[in-house]
Amino acid sequence: MRNRYLDLLRFLAIVRVVVYHVTGWASLTLLFPAMSVMFALAGSLMAASLHRSGPTAVGRRLRRLLPSLWVVAAIFVPAMLLTGLPLTPKVLLWLFPVSDPPANYWGALALSPIWYLRDYLWFVLASPVALWLFRRFPLPTLLAPYCLLLAIEMGIYPNAPGVLREFGLYFGAWLLGFAHQAGMLRRLANRVLVPIVLALAAIGGAWILAHPGPRGYDLNDNQLGNALWSAAFILLALGRAPSSAGWVDRNALFGRVVTVLNRRALTVYLWHMAFVVALTPLVDVVGWSHQDLLGLAIRIVLVFLLLGVVTALFGWVEDVAAQRPPELIPGGRRPAVSPPRPASVSAEGRARAEPAAPSGSPSGPGRSGDEYPSGAGGSGDEFPAGAGRPGDAQPVGAGRSAGARPAGTGRPSAGRAAERREDAVPGQRGRGGGVSAR
Repeated sequence: MRNRYLDLLRFLAIVRVVVYHVTGWASLTLLFPAMSVMFALAGSLMAASLHRSGPTAVGRRLRRLLPSLWVVAAIFVPAMLLTGLPLTPKVLLWLFPVSDPPANYWGALALSPIWYLRDYLWFVLASPVALWLFRRFPLPTLLAPYCLLLAIEMGIYPNAPGVLREFGLYFGAWLLGFAHQAGMLRRLANRVLVPIVLALAAIGGAWILAHPGPRGYDLNDNQLGNALWSAAFILLALGRAPSSAGWVDRNALFGRVVTVLNRRALTVYLWHMAFVVALTPLVDVVGWSHQDLLGLAIRIVLVFLLLGVVTALFGWVEDVAAQRPPELIPGGRRPAVSPPRPASVSAEGRARAEPAAPSGSPSGPGRSGDEYPSGAGGSGDEFPAGAGRPGDAQPVGAGRSAGARPAGTGRPSAGRAAERREDAVPGQRGRGGGVSAR
């Protein structure tokens, strides 16, 4: 059974990413570093899968990751080719994005969250070796990404390739997921955990205050501050995570929404920026300004309504990729299955096959209540809403919240923010016109 607390974290991360991209509020990245949380949750799931299945888990994870991307590519790539995108072999990166796939002017903005899949793909491929190292040298392995990022930010390794910058920024969160899956974070005593969290938050917060970016104190503009602040958040959120969160399902509607967003995390993440971009000129025309709360609220509602439509149309692809029965709206309880009726046996056969009931015991063999206690028999209790195999939910998804430009803003900054782009940064392009990871 899935831990509903982890489902709740992923739900909050997805909602935060979408709201951030609509509003552009930098404070949201500090309150909830969504992308790092999603990578930590994904790392925990990946470690569990490798523990169960070994390296074959890599293939299964890719199988669940890529089909939703292919649906997006089947719709947007032809549209970009018709509006100026050159047809080159690099277009094939939309099938397996180990590097930024090419995009034209509008596609680079609408599809900017692709960076998350690119990094997720790298981390999945690296996980078998990383987990082997983590099990043997846990602390050095965990510290390695942060040391790499520190060397890059301090100028010791100034011209690091983009892939190493991404590993420095987010792979530490992925490895904290390994530590969570192994139970290491839960076993940390408060006298150890609390000082570490406070120190990371203090150092990360001070670095952020001392190095504001073009959008102020936005984590997406500050890689080192992002990594340290996010590590503190993850240590607290996962290190003191409850074993379950049954209260999530006390309200049936809320529990169902949490389940739906978990089961459709990848679809929501891949499509939401396109709707943010498309709605910007339309809502501005009718006066729903992004500069007032009413206008922002209307934008948020419209984006989620459109996401509801697209998840109904294409969300089932995530079910097929996970080898689940396709569902229009995930999370419904499975129909009750009547327990099989015991085969009838003749009185003569029973007399020969069964010993006589001992004196004082109830007579009459085969009482249905004995073999099928009340509540058993596939009533759906063993499949609570949102509970699937450990790998059912993914992403959780979400684009670099820090990197995405809020609707209604000017052109995105040219600088390519490594992974911080907790939310994709629309408008930023990679080398050669590729979609930027930020």
